[in-house]
Amino acid sequence: MTAAVQAGVPRKRWAYVIPVAVVMYMLAYLDRTNVAVILPYIGDDFPLSASAKGLASGIFFIGYLILQIPAAVLAVKWSARKTVLLLMIAWAVAAVLCGLVRNETQLHLARLLLGLFEGGVWPAVLILLASWFPQAERARANALWMTCLPISAIIMSPLSGLMLDHMSWRWVFVIQGLPPLLWAVVWWFAVADRPAKARWISAEEREYLESTLKAEEDAKPAFAKQGYRQALANRQVLLLIGVYFFWITGFYGFSLWLPSVVKTMTGGSATAVGFLSAVPYVLALAGMVACAHWSDRTGNRRLAVAVPLVVAIAGLLLGNLVHWPAAVQLVLLCVVATGVYMPYGPFWAIPSRLLGIEVVAVAMGLINALGNLGGFAGPYLVGWLTDVTGSATTGFVVLAAFLAVAAGLAFFGLKPAVVEDSAHVPAASRNP
Repeated sequence: MTAAVQAGVPRKRWAYVIPVAVVMYMLAYLDRTNVAVILPYIGDDFPLSASAKGLASGIFFIGYLILQIPAAVLAVKWSARKTVLLLMIAWAVAAVLCGLVRNETQLHLARLLLGLFEGGVWPAVLILLASWFPQAERARANALWMTCLPISAIIMSPLSGLMLDHMSWRWVFVIQGLPPLLWAVVWWFAVADRPAKARWISAEEREYLESTLKAEEDAKPAFAKQGYRQALANRQVLLLIGVYFFWITGFYGFSLWLPSVVKTMTGGSATAVGFLSAVPYVLALAGMVACAHWSDRTGNRRLAVAVPLVVAIAGLLLGNLVHWPAAVQLVLLCVVATGVYMPYGPFWAIPSRLLGIEVVAVAMGLINALGNLGGFAGPYLVGWLTDVTGSATTGFVVLAAFLAVAAGLAFFGLKPAVVEDSAHVPAASRNP
């Protein structure tokens, strides 16, 4: 294998696999989160109480839990490409239905179905990436794909605001639900399950990728090759579940704080709110990519997860315990956003380091399913504590404590010898 071929392997994959996956999940994230911008405009057609609005946002996560593990298993045993394709079509239909509802019950049902069909996409794509990118590139591959999260907020928040200023909320739901149907065609022709099935790389490149990935599978610890029960009972896997749950619960400290700051800085215009809300995500995007590059270069996954969370804790506490002008709060919001987004790539590189490809699908599905219970726990906890104490400050302090638990579990719980990677891939292959 020549150095030229080694250097060419990652560049081809970054160009084919990652961009298609980024756009696909950007559309999913848009259909998931646009409800936050749209809900205030629904009242003219049928009134929604505060609790009904909260349920419309949160019920998504109930559906989201259901297909995590089944879709992950399908991705391994059948096809990640086909699994995502079917889910993409189904969630597009559910997203369009959100614009056709006539009452509160129908809205909640449509949101439940949207969560159901989007739920299996995340673990299925992680399985796909694990079949294309060796460990020394895995954090960057994950992070570049997961840039779909801040990119979606950067582009789609202003877009939703502009659309709402010029059309009804129903049309916004419908129009934003249609693109996944078009992108499904691109997905089908551009993505392959593994190098052996791709038409756009050479035989030498296929051999390089498959031999590297096979060598990594063979080098995994003994428990990685055991069955589902033994692998999932492993202490490191259980710690990952704990880290992700506390991290995602605390993550909503940022999500809940953002609207109040933006509202203070604008006159309430949907367009202005959308554009200003995008600012923290720009820095989060840069932070994700930088952290993933550092993690792959050093192999240190623990610090790449723990340190950004500590930074986010500092920003969250400073922003909510001290009275700052709105502009300073926006700066601190940017710090928090960067801190809570940076660990994504390194964190999701860890499960495939621990487990064989046959069982890592179930582990990823379980980690994502239980972690995303934070989608309920975080907002509910802040709301309950606000009611009890009469101030939202206590809720944000508790969410900061959740982030602290996540950082502590990552740094002190995860064993460096197990979850951290040595630099074993040629330097030429590290420059996508």
